[in-house]
Amino acid sequence: MAESNYINKNTLQDKEQLLQLVGFKIGQETFGVDILIVQEIIRSAPITYVPNSPEFVEGVINLRGSIIPVIDLRKRLNFDTTHYTQEKDWILILDIQSKVTGFIVDSVTDVIKIQENNIDPPPDILVAGLQSQYIRGVCEIDQSLVILLDFSRILLTDEIRKLNSVATNNNSDTEAKK
Repeated sequence: MAESNYINKNTLQDKEQLLQLVGFKIGQETFGVDILIVQEIIRSAPITYVPNSPEFVEGVINLRGSIIPVIDLRKRLNFDTTHYTQEKDWILILDIQSKVTGFIVDSVTDVIKIQENNIDPPPDILVAGLQSQYIRGVCEIDQSLVILLDFSRILLTDEIRKLNSVATNNNSDTEAKK
């Protein structure tokens, strides 16, 4: 009987160390985000441009009465945008530290399940650059690399403040029109 309890405890520990990610692509690269912060995934929605917003902010969307800022992850991660069209984009709606934000990605793949101990830290050369502070780690799945992003660090403090003011101003405008 004691052996049976031992097996159950190990199985429980394995489940606790299992990380589920929503996989998505930007260009040819595959990324992952913790499924626990994904609120929903939508096809492209009409985006309203917001003047004087950072270059990577596409604007805001109205999602069932909530005004949500939308960031083009391709621009934020400095991907080439010269031959890029937004016709078939997806928007990941993420809840990042109680701030709901949309992120435009090229496509969404499957839910990826990995053991946390299979995630390697980002290479030292990436960690050295300030622009790469949002890379949580790297793992190999089906002989290709998946880059795990830490969305709580995608934006700098100053950028978060600007984004909050964009959403707040647009929410105020929406309320005033009612």
